Amino acid sequence: MKFVNAEEITFSWGDTEILHKVSMEAEEGRFIGVIGPNGSGKSTFLKCVYRVWKQNGGTIWIDGKETSKLSYKETAKLLGVVAQHNIYDFDFSVKEVVLMGRSPHKKLMEQDNAKDYEIVRKALKEVGMEEFEKRSFAGLSGGEQQRVILARALAQETKGFILDEPTNHLDIKYQLQLLNTVKRMNKTVLAAFHDLNIAALYCDEIYVMKDGKIFAYGSPKEILTEDLIWNVYEVKAQILEDKNGNPHIIYCP
Repeated sequence: MKFVNAEEITFSWGDTEILHKVSMEAEEGRFIGVIGPNGSGKSTFLKCVYRVWKQNGGTIWIDGKETSKLSYKETAKLLGVVAQHNIYDFDFSVKEVVLMGRSPHKKLMEQDNAKDYEIVRKALKEVGMEEFEKRSFAGLSGGEQQRVILARALAQETKGFILDEPTNHLDIKYQLQLLNTVKRMNKTVLAAFHDLNIAALYCDEIYVMKDGKIFAYGSPKEILTEDLIWNVYEVKAQILEDKNGNPHIIYCP
């Protein structure tokens, strides 16, 4: 079953069309990557899916429900989002940040209860941050903050995740920690990546975007070829296989 299904999505800033009839889908339980150079439209597309921006044309369904007919709270019950590095203007505790993930399940003015706190503790344990719940979020490292944001998404108890370039600016250790945690959840994931080797390691299938359009789609082995990397990124590369048969890209000067 298709958990995310987007058909012919268009999006414009003023007179500039950013997305040109982009169609994309993610089957339940699959880890789907979106790659492409800066300005290709991958993050814009994801923001349309998780409703930061409204597309000019086309239709998006999440778990069989058309997003234009859903409230933002209903959408948040279906999709958890981990975006690029998050900055808060207020000094929340780690527990308070993760508790924000419970808000889609709460009525107006409803107080947090024992169930909410148990879900928060479980989410923090899942990302290895259970000892940090009383710490200031602002005082954490970038990698620690992203794990807390992932815990917040887990606390939403959704069937799927959007990862909007979540590992940018993170050390490789924290990139792998975050993605390993997501991978073992066996949820539906739609994720944008800059790092092609990371995409090859974690994705079941990959969409390639260029100039606001879908350029190619397939498995990492099918997609990550020397010709495609040259045609999309204008970079020469050599493709090897790691011990597990995943493509590994070496860039050539």
